[in-house]
Amino acid sequence: MVNVNRYAPLGDIFDDLLKGFVVRPVSYDTPAANDIRQFRIDVSEQNGDYKVLADLPGVKKEDIRISVDGDVVSINAETRNEKEVKEGERVVHTERFLGKYSRSFRLGREVDEAGAQAKYSDGVLELVLPKKAAPASKQITVQ
Repeated sequence: MVNVNRYAPLGDIFDDLLKGFVVRPVSYDTPAANDIRQFRIDVSEQNGDYKVLADLPGVKKEDIRISVDGDVVSINAETRNEKEVKEGERVVHTERFLGKYSRSFRLGREVDEAGAQAKYSDGVLELVLPKKAAPASKQITVQ
């Protein structure tokens, strides 16, 4: 018996190009209540402090929660839909995210929570987190 192969010179190329192009189905519904997204951050060190910049567009400062536990920093935020739908109005397309943002990350040293500062302006959260003083080493005498 003879093996017959289908001739498709560009078939494999298009399959490879389109593979992974659509990661998940497109939906125009509002996101689920448990849909939590991460946001982008920058962390730098200056003058013995950590400086964190976090992009949180569309979030009100009252809806931002920051917690520090040792060297772990957690930032949680939430955006809400406060838009009025007028009589006869129909939403055709929306891409803005409504829901919860969450991000936790570990720094190199513990943070002094008492001296921490937070500022929020133009969708950017700025944290200044001073490093906790390193414990002094103790010499032990051998008897």
